[in-house]
Amino acid sequence: MSENLPTRCGFVALIGAPNAGKSTITNHFAGSKVSIVSPKVQTTRTIVRGIGIKDNTQIIFVDTPGIFKPKRRLDRAMVTSAWDGANDADITVLVVDAKRGFDDETRSIIAKLKKKKKTAVLAINKVDLVHKDTLLGLSKALNDEFDFKETFFISASTGKNIEDFYKYLADNLPESPWYYPEEQISDMPLKLLAAEIVREKLFLFLHQELPYSLTVEPELWERREDGSVRAEITIYVERENQKIIVLGKGGSMIKRIGQTARREIEELLEDRVHLFLFVKVRENWQEDAGRYSVWGLDFKA
Repeated sequence: MSENLPTRCGFVALIGAPNAGKSTITNHFAGSKVSIVSPKVQTTRTIVRGIGIKDNTQIIFVDTPGIFKPKRRLDRAMVTSAWDGANDADITVLVVDAKRGFDDETRSIIAKLKKKKKTAVLAINKVDLVHKDTLLGLSKALNDEFDFKETFFISASTGKNIEDFYKYLADNLPESPWYYPEEQISDMPLKLLAAEIVREKLFLFLHQELPYSLTVEPELWERREDGSVRAEITIYVERENQKIIVLGKGGSMIKRIGQTARREIEELLEDRVHLFLFVKVRENWQEDAGRYSVWGLDFKA
């Protein structure tokens, strides 16, 4: 940090279709996991803020749920949350998966940006997976459709060209004191982040549509006298047969999920964690307003 330069600070909203790489960008900049990542689409359900420093600027990335055509109440709440994150940001970045290209979901997002008369920066992600000529064609098609302030070709997973992207954001956020302490990497409470890590493992180990039919909520987060943490987290499913799948034969699946999640939470906290997972059936949890409030989603969206 240079004492000769003014400090800057601001919010950068990452919007885009599901699985475009928004969470990977957020985690890369924060230097640690603050948003869960999965090969499956629509993993992020709520706004997650990843915080970091670039030069004299504190950048607060707002990782939003992927924007798609909603079918259920939860879908509508997620899409509304994504646009709310963009509305309040200093800079909006449209993240496009280079491999998927200019698909219908990205076209719909651009149409809404136009309608809202928003300015935006374009980040074409996963460029390591696509030939250069294809990237140039994709960039031209996107920029013909919308007047982006700047275009970046990046790979969040490898770090390719991403420092130039961060530099642009740092230079274009407003002069301001930093909003958070220098060492803070997220504003998500640890107990919620722990629940999200459990949900990530459910996406990893369970197949097909089951992860979309469950929700994960922290019940207890208690620091013990020896410095370790006791965490109790409940997984809510919609039907009894789903509970059987999550538990696995002889409890094998829930044990695997718990062990993998616990190790990751311990790495994050740098402390011992005693993790207890419970699986309960709540048939209509997607119609329960209380489940939405935990994650800051609008039940009435």
